[in-house]
Amino acid sequence: MTKILLMAASVRGDSCNKKLVNFIARLGTQQKITAEKLDFADFLAPPYNGDLEEKNGLPEVAQAFIAQLKNADGLVISSPEYNFSTPGTLKNLIDWISRAKPMPWLKYPIMLCSASPSMVGGNRGLLHTATILQFCCNAHVFHPMFSLANAYEAFTSDGSLKDKDLEQKLAKNIAEFVSFIQILAADKFIS
Repeated sequence: MTKILLMAASVRGDSCNKKLVNFIARLGTQQKITAEKLDFADFLAPPYNGDLEEKNGLPEVAQAFIAQLKNADGLVISSPEYNFSTPGTLKNLIDWISRAKPMPWLKYPIMLCSASPSMVGGNRGLLHTATILQFCCNAHVFHPMFSLANAYEAFTSDGSLKDKDLEQKLAKNIAEFVSFIQILAADKFIS
């Protein structure tokens, strides 16, 4: 069974991205996927500093995140958009993880999502995050990404999406992401 890590790149208690991750976890259960939710607050690293890295190596939280990556087949990140871009805390974690040898992001399957109260659903930030992960870290970023607009009004009281068409689209994206993971795994095994 495919194991996927789910993480909202937000520390805010009532985060729309946490709600989206909770809903994705429910979709994963319906699709017989092992979905493990990670709390982003557990992986808040100090600001990247080369001197700190040289003196102490990777922070414990970065090492713990790498261990999580090694024990899963893929990662779904639901990220807020800060000033049209990647949140600094997420960028900082990506930077620290990229310093490990061998590079943990290398060829790692990642699906990006966002939930935002804006009309564009946070997809401008996802474009920056995808660029960092795909072109700088050589991760396998799954396309299409999923952006949930008007997120403050998007969820029902039980945590489902009000828009059933969007719900079906997200379920389809998750199923396709699992297939993507399996194709990459088969290719790695053959190579």
